[in-house]
Amino acid sequence: MEVKHDKLNQRFVLEVEGQEVYTAYSIDDNVMELYTTYTPPNLRGRGLAEKVVRAALEFAKENKYKVIPSCSYVSVFIQRHNEYSELIK
Repeated sequence: MEVKHDKLNQRFVLEVEGQEVYTAYSIDDNVMELYTTYTPPNLRGRGLAEKVVRAALEFAKENKYKVIPSCSYVSVFIQRHNEYSELIK
């Protein structure tokens, strides 16, 4: 399973069993806001949301963006993974 960066729709997407797991973002002035993460109910509990969020945060890190974790899942993820705490705006 490979997370794809859908730049046109500003999402990091993982396709699983014909369904999409994604985290969506917007970028303004070198600040990346991660505002929603979605996993279809029948795919939850497999760590799939973690994969798309980690891909988004790695993208932010590589591009030296600060991050606004508006999505509650992203906020909790960053709290649990201190290596991303320096990204928070």
